[in-house]
Amino acid sequence: MSDTLRRPSSAVVLFLIGMLTLGGMSTLAHARDITVFAAASLTNAIETAAKTYEQQTGDKVRLSLASSSTLARQIAAGAPADIFISANNKWMDWLDDQQLIKPNSRYDLLGNRLVLIAPGDSRLVPITIDAATDLTSLIGSDDRIAVGDPDHVPAGIYAKQALVSLGQWETINPRLARADNVRAALALVERGEAPLGIVYQTDVGISEKVKIIGTFPENSHLAITYPVALIADQAEANAIKFLLWLLGDDAGRIFADYGFEPLATTQAAVPEQ
Repeated sequence: MSDTLRRPSSAVVLFLIGMLTLGGMSTLAHARDITVFAAASLTNAIETAAKTYEQQTGDKVRLSLASSSTLARQIAAGAPADIFISANNKWMDWLDDQQLIKPNSRYDLLGNRLVLIAPGDSRLVPITIDAATDLTSLIGSDDRIAVGDPDHVPAGIYAKQALVSLGQWETINPRLARADNVRAALALVERGEAPLGIVYQTDVGISEKVKIIGTFPENSHLAITYPVALIADQAEANAIKFLLWLLGDDAGRIFADYGFEPLATTQAAVPEQ
C-alpha cells in the first residue's frame, strides 16, 4: 500500500484496542454475529471482504446492503447494526449528530471516482467532461440519464454537485432517471433502458455490460469518501475486531482489487483471545 495513504491515528487504534481489553473480551464467549450496514456500491467488495474475514477468524458477518440514506434511517429507527459504512459523509454526519455512532470509532475507509457510462455496445466514444460538454447532446430527445436519486443517494448527490459545478444541472435535471441506489442506476444502463448513467468507477468494474465514456473532474464535486464507524450501544468485541481488520492491509488489498482507493490501513495488533 502507498505510504501516502492516510492511516488511523494512534488515538483511534488505542481506543478500539482499549475497548477490547477493558471489558469487551468478556462478551466473546457468547458473541453474536457481526452486522454490517454498507452502501450498495460496496456490494461485491464487502461480500468478498466479509467472506475472507469469516474464513480467517470463524466469526460470522451479516451484511445489509442498500443506499446509505436508507441504511442510516434504519439505524436511527433502531435497526441492530454494529458497523456502518456510508458512501458519503452526509449520512454518517447525520447519525453522528444524533449520537448514534461510537465516539473515536469513525474513520475514512475508501475513496472512489465518478464516471459517465454507456451500454457496452453503444457507439459513443470516450469524451472529456468539462464545462463545455453538453451531455444532453449524447442522448435522444426521449432518453434519460440514469443516476442515484440526487435527493438522498450519495452517488446522485455527487453527480448533482458535479453537474452544478459544470453549469449543466438545470438542463440535465429534467432528463434524469432517478434510481433508489447506484446499483439500480447501473442496472438501467446494463439493460439498455438508459443510454447513459452516472455511477462510481468501481461499479463499472463488476459489470461486463457497460463501458466508461468519461470521468468527472475531481474538483467538480466533493471527494468521494466512504466513512466507517461503530454504532453506539451496539458493537461488541467481535465487531471492534472486524473494524480494526477493515482498517488494515488485508482488507485494503481486497478493496483495491475492486477499484477502490484504500484510505486507511493499520498494522495495529489485536489482543489474543
